[in-house]
Amino acid sequence: MTYLPKPKLHHPELATNALGFTRRDYEGAISTLCAGCGHDSISAAIIRACFELDLQPHRIAKLSGIGCSSKTPTYFLGNSHGFNSVHGRMPSVLTGANIANRDLIYLGVSGDGDSASIGIGQFAHSIRRGVNMTYIVENNGVYGLTKGQFSATADKGAKNKRGVPNLDEPIDMISMALQLGATYVGRGFSGDKTQLVPLIKGALMHKGAAFIDCISPCVAFNNHEGSTKSFDYVREHNDAVNFLDVITGRDEITADYAPGSVEIVRQHDGSLLKLRKLEAEYNVNDRASAMNYLQHHHARGEIVTGLLYVDPDADDLHGYLGTVPTPFNALDDSALVPGAAALDKLNASLR
Repeated sequence: MTYLPKPKLHHPELATNALGFTRRDYEGAISTLCAGCGHDSISAAIIRACFELDLQPHRIAKLSGIGCSSKTPTYFLGNSHGFNSVHGRMPSVLTGANIANRDLIYLGVSGDGDSASIGIGQFAHSIRRGVNMTYIVENNGVYGLTKGQFSATADKGAKNKRGVPNLDEPIDMISMALQLGATYVGRGFSGDKTQLVPLIKGALMHKGAAFIDCISPCVAFNNHEGSTKSFDYVREHNDAVNFLDVITGRDEITADYAPGSVEIVRQHDGSLLKLRKLEAEYNVNDRASAMNYLQHHHARGEIVTGLLYVDPDADDLHGYLGTVPTPFNALDDSALVPGAAALDKLNASLR
């Protein structure tokens, strides 16, 4: 299948941000994902967030691993730095890049297979080290590239497309991120860009490890009755912080309701989705309360979304290590190789 590139010309009256860029300047190539894939909505949310924050594209570094989610950086920020690593290794590559050049804005995009299975150790260590990054997991509960096997985030009892139930307990990456010390934690839904865009904007501006778990239904292998990662199920069981703008597999469905209330949304196939929005008085600065809230609503079969925790005074890996303000890649040999005398003095101090 051949795809024509996006035209470079655009209407002269398109809105621009403070830098003079249009939203088109933050786009990438045409997506080759399945029509209606939730990942494309996340890409659109990233584009909008960077446009509205007036970020210079060349100051953003986007990194990914392997999977449908890890293909998506091709579809946004085409004028930014990019690196597609191997399966599960994105966090360590991002950490190394961040250590070498702290002046860039780091955006890591991964999937539930890439981060919760083969890359779970890499995910854990990058979060606990406080790497200054926005880490987004596009979570659909299946391996889309290999025809829909359950991933480690699939809920126990959820059924695959053939009706076979998952017998394993799920890994909740939000709970892990909170336990590991992430200082900005949120969960989004690809069908709710009204909520997701501010979540991404906050993460991009946060200093420290910012993690967003975004439920992103797989329209090919995990959007059926019995799935707990489908558009229908998430809308029916969502306990959301912010306003909703729900997108189905083909056409957009919207819902707008008050904090603390429940909204029933009818899908195109006639099924219903139950969404619950977090109360306005929810305290995002209490890590323990966030974990309790997650467990309480998980037991009720509800998916909590929104900004769940943030530490406004967080530091990052460079602060913990006491590195110099100058990016390592800008230091000359005299700074990087201080000589034998300096090494002898350091070794002596450790005896």
